[in-house]
Amino acid sequence: MRGDPSAGLRERKKTQSRQALQNAALRLAMEVGYERLTVEAIAEAAEVSTRTFFNYFSSKDEALLAPNPDARQRMIDAIADRPLAEPPVAAVRAAFIEFADELQERRDLWQARMRLVEEHPHLLPRMISSFATTEHAVAVSIAERTGRDVATDPYPALVAAASTAALRLALLHWDPDGPRTLAELIDELFASLAAGLPVAGPA
Repeated sequence: MRGDPSAGLRERKKTQSRQALQNAALRLAMEVGYERLTVEAIAEAAEVSTRTFFNYFSSKDEALLAPNPDARQRMIDAIADRPLAEPPVAAVRAAFIEFADELQERRDLWQARMRLVEEHPHLLPRMISSFATTEHAVAVSIAERTGRDVATDPYPALVAAASTAALRLALLHWDPDGPRTLAELIDELFASLAAGLPVAGPA
């Protein structure tokens, strides 16, 4: 039995609305400043009502910093698609590197987000906390791959915590105009994890 085409259309419209709101929030934050940014202005720029804004985000900070749930699901799907014989950390590493190409295509969004956090350091904890949902989703995926219980076995959560920390740091240190791609930076950080975090000389 085929799925309901109208349901797929609704989901695409939701994705488009969410993305429009996030794009508008970041653009306006760069134009008028974080302090002057309002939910009403974001909704107006995205051509939706304030009520619609709150269907997607609880605040302007969330609109600015929350990860895209559709993109997160694609990343989790990429982990699930890796060969089951592959060690869990290697599977996450490969999936994150594959996903880096998608993030690279949205470089303008990430540049704006990083500039915003640099200019307003109080937003950094909020940005870090936004990774918590992604980390849990990765832990569930690892639990499914390894046949472990994510609620009682700390191993899936350990893999997820280390992996998402590497991804988060790669994003924080990534310079889209620099010599290294995001995929190369992710790979480098995972290589350090795989090597047991050896002590290196000064960069």
